[in-house]
Amino acid sequence: MTILARLTEKSWEPGPQPVERDRPAAGAVGMVAYFGVAMVMFSLLLAAYLMRMGLHAGAEHVHDWKPMPDPPLLWINTLVLAASSVAWEVARRERAARAAIAGSAMGVLFLVGQLLLWRHYQGAGYTLSSNPANAFFYLLTALHGLHIIGGLFAAGRALAAANMRNVALCALYWHFLLIVWLVLAALLLST
Repeated sequence: MTILARLTEKSWEPGPQPVERDRPAAGAVGMVAYFGVAMVMFSLLLAAYLMRMGLHAGAEHVHDWKPMPDPPLLWINTLVLAASSVAWEVARRERAARAAIAGSAMGVLFLVGQLLLWRHYQGAGYTLSSNPANAFFYLLTALHGLHIIGGLFAAGRALAAANMRNVALCALYWHFLLIVWLVLAALLLST
């Protein structure tokens, strides 16, 4: 509204009804804020990983950085998480609760696969305290796993309430977890 229009209006006359503003839902705003915080956390951990790994490359006296081997289970878990994300996208687009349940089930399968991977590594002697590369692996995968568990709780609540808006937010969250996992897996597989 211009200043001239504002000065010439008759404030005693009823005006048009206020227009309802299109605002994003509170859940969507919260999700974006959460993504920002989670991205900062994972970015800082990745930076610490790269700095610690670089410390090894730049210092001749440091010989404790020994990357872990890449078992096929790591790739299988990645495929399971990708399939889970696809199922969540189907749930979002088609408003299909069955697809959301399938996506959640694959999320649980991913966690089971991660636990099996941890057992495999520990059985092969790659323990948490044996070298910094192992410690970072366990830290990064544990934090990612905790975020998967949080997503499963949110999914359970959305499905129990039959709230498709929250199912859409869960799908977005699952895509975020997949992207974070792909970055983590690429980093872990490349070192």
